[in-house]
Amino acid sequence: MSVELEEASRQLEQAIHDARVTFDCIALDELDRAHTNAITARASVDAAENAIRMELERRASEAEAREEQEEAETPSGS
Repeated sequence: MSVELEEASRQLEQAIHDARVTFDCIALDELDRAHTNAITARASVDAAENAIRMELERRASEAEAREEQEEAETPSGS
């Protein structure tokens, strides 16, 4: 697993935790704390999305480089 995907997984685990804390805080009527944890959960999801996007871009770039390499190795006129 790439560094980006490991980071995305870690961020999503953090988001799950923060969402659960938010849920519990709402049930306890601790709305300030619920709000804070909802914000941190969203930030973690955003960070995970960014890490996944970076991995997708890296893979697309590698695929493009492979295609260019294959084209360069293929004799023209065939």
